[in-house]
Amino acid sequence: MNRSDIPENDPATDDSDAVSAAPNSVRRSRRRAQALGLLSLALIVLLIDQLSKNWVVANLTEWEAVPVLGEVLQWRFVRNPGAAFSFASGATWIFTTLAVVVVGAILWQARRLGSRAWALFFALLLGGVLGNLTDRLTREPGFPVGHVIDFISTPWLLPAIYNVADIAICAAMVIFVLLVLLGVPLDGSPRERRAAHSDADSPAEADSAAAAETETTLAADTATDADAGAADEPRA
Repeated sequence: MNRSDIPENDPATDDSDAVSAAPNSVRRSRRRAQALGLLSLALIVLLIDQLSKNWVVANLTEWEAVPVLGEVLQWRFVRNPGAAFSFASGATWIFTTLAVVVVGAILWQARRLGSRAWALFFALLLGGVLGNLTDRLTREPGFPVGHVIDFISTPWLLPAIYNVADIAICAAMVIFVLLVLLGVPLDGSPRERRAAHSDADSPAEADSAAAAETETTLAADTATDADAGAADEPRA
């Protein structure tokens, strides 16, 4: 075997591979950090929600109003068999099933996250759903139709009674609407880059526009030359 037959490593190729691999590694590390932050915040929401509910069950009497800030904020302990804000109280098992599906979808979606704003949305949503799901699985009258503990009453704002998990879910929905309106990408890529990429993906439209502009220019030049020729003809 000749030495010339032995393949040699191309330094330029090795450098390009290293450069292309570096952003991918950084992107994967960032997504892992986003997922970890998502789960941490969700667990904090879940912990606050369950601790507050345990305190309510141990210290308050059902349906008794306890003023905290006069009529602005009151504690009123109720057991809610329905969804958020006591909606659809006769379908407890349906909301338990939906909550399990939502939790699974969020955990699956977490591996694609590259945006902190979207991670915040999913964290609040996950924490809120887990908070109420825990009630349905562990509280009276039993698995999987347990009643959710509600205790926050703000008559001036809402006629319903809610809890910390409900607040987290509502906050998540507000963030979701803002992210959609602003067009924030789920993967964390800059919006300007995505827009430029979208423009580059439609060369046919760009070519059509250029051709139309060229035809318009030629037509205008032809009309101008005709007018000039007519003006140069001698009058009878």
